[in-house]
Formats: sequence, C-alpha cells, structure tokens
Amino acid sequence: MCGIVAYIGTRDAYPILIEGLRRLEYRGYDSAGVALWNTSLNVYKTKGKVSDLEEYVKNADLAGNIGIAHTRWATHGEPNQVNAHPHYSQSKEIALIHNGIIENYAPLRKELELRGYVFRSSTDTEVLTNLIEDIKHNGGVDLFEAVRIALNQVVGAYAIVVMSQSDPDSLIAARKGSPLLIGIGKDDYFVASDATPIISYTKNVVYLDDEEIALIRRNKDLKIKTIRNKEKTPYVHQLETNLSVLEKGGFEHFMLKEIYEQPSSIRDSMRGRIHLELGTVTLGGIIDYEQKLLNASRIIIIACGTSWHAGLVGEYLFEDIARIPVEVEYASEFRYRNPVIYEKDVVIAISQSGETADTLAAIELAKSKGATILGICNVVGSSIARATHAGSYTHAGPEIGVASTKAFTAQVTLLTLMALRMAQLRGTLGRSRFMQILTELDMIPEKVERTLKVSQRVIEIAEQFKDVRNFLYLGRGYNFPVALEGALKLKEISYIHAEGYPAAEMKHGPIALIDEEMPVVVIATNKGTYDKVVSNIQEVKARKGKVIAIVTEGDVDVKNLADYVIEIPETEEMLVPLLATIPLQKLAYHIAVMRGCNVDQPRNLAKSVTVE
Repeated sequence: MCGIVAYIGTRDAYPILIEGLRRLEYRGYDSAGVALWNTSLNVYKTKGKVSDLEEYVKNADLAGNIGIAHTRWATHGEPNQVNAHPHYSQSKEIALIHNGIIENYAPLRKELELRGYVFRSSTDTEVLTNLIEDIKHNGGVDLFEAVRIALNQVVGAYAIVVMSQSDPDSLIAARKGSPLLIGIGKDDYFVASDATPIISYTKNVVYLDDEEIALIRRNKDLKIKTIRNKEKTPYVHQLETNLSVLEKGGFEHFMLKEIYEQPSSIRDSMRGRIHLELGTVTLGGIIDYEQKLLNASRIIIIACGTSWHAGLVGEYLFEDIARIPVEVEYASEFRYRNPVIYEKDVVIAISQSGETADTLAAIELAKSKGATILGICNVVGSSIARATHAGSYTHAGPEIGVASTKAFTAQVTLLTLMALRMAQLRGTLGRSRFMQILTELDMIPEKVERTLKVSQRVIEIAEQFKDVRNFLYLGRGYNFPVALEGALKLKEISYIHAEGYPAAEMKHGPIALIDEEMPVVVIATNKGTYDKVVSNIQEVKARKGKVIAIVTEGDVDVKNLADYVIEIPETEEMLVPLLATIPLQKLAYHIAVMRGCNVDQPRNLAKSVTVE
C-alpha cells in the first residue's frame, strides 16, 4: 500500500527520509511528500515518484532533525499534489502521514465541517488530521492524548505518524491493520512501514501491535499504550536482514535480480527442514500442531494473487500425496460469504508480506469459528505471523519487485514440505516413494539454476510477441496454477491481456479466440496428462494459433508441433511448477522491458495490499 518513514534524533532528517522513501517505493508511487521541522513545520509534496519529490524540493530549506515522509498508492482521492501526504491540519499545527483507510471518514468529515473545518483534499487522511486537532484544541489535552482519543472514534485500518508545530521533540505513531515498526538507534528513532529504510541504521526494532500507540521523544525512552489507555512494555526484536539484499546488485531491475535469486531462496526455504540422511521433513514452526493436521477433516487455503496460485499447487500436493481434501479460497471472497468452517478444519493462510488485509480478515473469521490457523509468510514479525496459531516462514528474503517471483516458488516449496510431512504422518506414501520425492526436491535449486540459462531463447520469443494484445496460457494438473501465474505476471508488468486456463477447458469457450494472431503458452512437460496436452496443442495448431511450449529436456512430440520451445530439466510431476514458472517469469519480464514498461513499479499496483 503506502510507504511511511519518519525520523527523530540528532542527524539531518531529510537524507534519511528520502532514502527511506526510495526503499519503500515498491509500496506505492502515485505521489510523495515530506514534513520537516526546523523553526516551523514545513510540508513539501508532489504528484509522481520519489524522484519527482526530490526535484520539487531542490531549492527548499530542508534543515531539521525531525520529520515524516510518505509515498502513496491512491485509495481515497486521485493521485495529485493536494491529496499527497503529509496532510496539514486546518491550522497547520499538525502534520500526519497515513497508510490504510478510515471507513467512517464521511460522517466524521461532515461533523467537522459543521464545526467550521474546511478541507483542502478529498482524502480520508485529512479528516483524521483535523479530528486530532479538534480534540487537542477543544479537549484541552496534549497531542498524544488527542491522537489516542481520535483513534477510538475511527473505524478502519491505519498506520500513522503524527508531528506537531507545538511539540517539535516528539513523534506519535500508531497502527491497526497496517504494519508499522520503530527502529531504536543510539541517539535516535526511526519509524517505517517495514525494515527496509531502517536496516542501514539499526537492527533493534519494536513492532507495534494493532491498536497500539507510541510516544517517541528525543532522548527519552519509548512509551507505548493501547488506544484504550493500557500501558505496554516495548519488546525489542533483532532484524536479520542485510543491507545487500535491498540493493539491485548489478541487475537492471529488482524483479530480474529476484528471478535469479530463486536457486538460493528455494534452498533457504528448505534449509534445516529436509534431512535426507534420516529420511524426514521437520517444520519446527508447526511441530506443536502436527496432531491437528493429522486429525484435520480438511484443509482450507486462503490467499490472494500469486499466493492464491501457490495455494492451488498446494491443493494438488495435499490431495495427491497426503490424501486429505483441500479447498482453496480467495481471502477477499471467503470473508464475505458466510463459509462453513468446523473446529477440525485447518486453515493455511499464505501471504508474502504477512500484511494482506483480506487474508488477515479471513484469518479472524476462521479463528472465530474455532479452526486451527497456520501461516506461510516471508516477513518475520508480520501481522499474519502474529495472528495465526503457528506457521512457517519461507525465508526468501525481501522481495522488492511488485510482481512476485521468488515468493511464489518459496511458497510452493514450503507447501511441498508440509504435504510431505503430512504424508509421512498419515502413512499415505511408502518409504521408497517418499525418499524419491524428497531427494528430487533437494535437487530442485540446481535444476532452477539450469532453467535460468534459457535466457537467449526467452528473449527471442519475447521479441516476436512483445506487440501482441492477448496471450493464452494453458496447463493441466499441477501445471494449471502455473498457467494462471504466468498469465498474471504478463498482465502485471507488460499490460498485455492474458488468461490462464486448464488446457481441456480451452474448447469450452476460449478456443473461439484462437487465430494466427493469438500466442498460446502451453506447459507441456512429459508427466501426467502429457498425451492430453499434446491433443490440446493440436487443437490450437488446427486454428493457426502460435504455440510457445514449455517442455521437458529431450522432448520430441511437442517440439514437432510447437512454434517455439523452451526446455526445462526432468523432475517429479509435483515439482514441475518450481521449474516451469521460471521461463514464464522471464518471458513476462523481457516483454515488459521491450515495451518500455516500469517492471519494478507497474501502474496501479503496490506490493502489499493492506486495505480492501
């Protein structure tokens, strides 16, 4: 969603804030702004990216060692200078930055207008800013108390940082439903949406929990209360992220870097969990809930976007090798359709960021019905990690590119480990077959490295199809979710319309679209339903469609049919998604680059969707 960064201490604030915004820009890039206090409280903001803000403030007085900054993904109000953050209160005494949505902003705004407040923007954030000012002035309370009282009156999600002209030695930070953490330095404090702006300065952080509000004062200890006025003791965590993983490392884009990190990220997802010499899988994060898994009547997987596609692969895995029924639900739909949930159900929530608003709401719904909730996420200390009963981290490392790549393969890897562990517990796989799969899984990182070497072939294909308007992706079995994910990647970053389908469903409608202008990507590896997929390719060729096939090394039949072929190494059928998705990621990437698209910051998208 939006990116928040703030600083108070002894250093110049602006360089810290602007660098922080650059690292947070994957969360939003419609507009950006900064507020600094020197002898007065000054707000500078503009439409566009962080680079536009830097240009805008080139001749401004940027002195000061306290400030707040924001990069926006627009929700309430179009992306323009007026709606950009920070927002002043009416008297310009208070400045506020906000990530989230205030759902009851309309009645609050109407009430404030009746009291004489005039609004400059069309945002819900300005309503909160003026509400705080109104409470402070009319209630005779300090800024911290005014913020606390105001937050008891709002409905919705928020991560906010507030600063005031009348109290230039303090910042107020609070959160509900949107992430916020506080970095503790030697003589200073940092506040941010995630660790990326902080890691250069400190590894000591405090994660705010929902409905917590922090008073951050210069040269004073951190104070935290709930919005109900209950004092809390700050718990300091140690960050494990290294600065090097937040840089491009010589790659043109973060997305390309993250595609090439997948041998390492998959290996890290398995590290310490596969024990080939013992023939076991150990998932320490869920070990206390293995009996719940063993006795589960079914598994419900909830997720959004790419994580939902990983969940579909998980459905095939759990049903195939562990023989337990699985339902995969869009979290955004699950929470609103009064689902049937039993106490013996196990719900697996998947999210790269661990902050996805719809997934969090779905977790709370399932918990209220008595289900056991397990999480799969990448970000340590994230909201989903704290909201679930237990879970496992993917350990993929920070993913900066908005279009998810290494998160998908890490999630599929972890789901494979969970399915194998369940199969072991339930006795649904013989020892020999279990070891066969486990050994092959251990070899996947090396096979991903081999798959990444198909670059020139992918570039040639991208050159041929960079100007088309539509793509169709087909797969069967384990490869159907791969087709969906391949189509999503192309849509996200190249803005070409693409659809993923089960290959057999093509003749139930999509075949009407196929002509000599329609490229069709078919995942046609030599496992499972190979002969059926060959038939589907023949149907496409009969209608003059252009076939791009992902095949197993050494394939003959599909090679003779397809117009373009990309080979991947031989592997187990259930592990093919970990390889087949790689050339599809690269195809989307190269087409997008050739079309002049901003690969890391595609239009209208943000990395972490922390509001509905």
